[in-house]
Amino acid sequence: MKRFFSLAICLIAAFGCASAQNVQLHYDLGHSLYKDMSSRASVTTTVEMFKPDTWGSTFLFTDIDYKSDGVIGAYWEIAREFNLTTNKQWAAHVEYNGGLGTGKTADSYYGNRYQHAVLLGGAWNWASKDFSKTFSLQLMYKYQFKNGHTGAHPFSGFQLTEALGTTFAKGLCTFSGFCDLWYDPNVNGKLILVSEPQFWFNLNTLKGMKDVNLSLGTEVEISNNFVWNDRGENNRFYAIPTVAAKWAF
Repeated sequence: MKRFFSLAICLIAAFGCASAQNVQLHYDLGHSLYKDMSSRASVTTTVEMFKPDTWGSTFLFTDIDYKSDGVIGAYWEIAREFNLTTNKQWAAHVEYNGGLGTGKTADSYYGNRYQHAVLLGGAWNWASKDFSKTFSLQLMYKYQFKNGHTGAHPFSGFQLTEALGTTFAKGLCTFSGFCDLWYDPNVNGKLILVSEPQFWFNLNTLKGMKDVNLSLGTEVEISNNFVWNDRGENNRFYAIPTVAAKWAF
């Protein structure tokens, strides 16, 4: 999952009534760093959109994963917030998550729908006066539906999400990311943790490159009980970096 490309951009848009969109390209190093991840996708593209309006804001992203012979999976999230206060700091939050993936065994290919989910809760959003620092906290009820393809049972729980962003060095550098913690009765400890910090060099801050909205950087997917390996296991910790590029519109 690649999400919250720059929370700073999102909150600037939210408070300043502007929109933000971008496309990202990530080369994933998981298959090179871990022997039990040879089947992991090498490339992911991400399309993100954030748009505020009179009542709140809408955020969505889609990840598409690739191997050398084509697309192997897709995942998307869409979230809607409704402002509860005039300063736009407190909001009601509703969200949907879902997707699908494919794989290969020794003698056949298979496809699988992810156990999709809906989330409902509240959010608190903060930004410094110059919008160089931002923070968001969301606490939500989460319901995961039955998966008829795999036989996974429905269950409900909670999800806690924190997201932050900071831009520094006169706009040249951006650090952003999120951390999700949610309940899942099917894993060790019954909790899943996923965090994806990103670091970007923003080339449009350099002399003579004002209209070049290209950023170069990296993302690290930090997960416990989330990422699946070649043995069909997900009850362990991974830290998987990418080499990435992003174009903002």
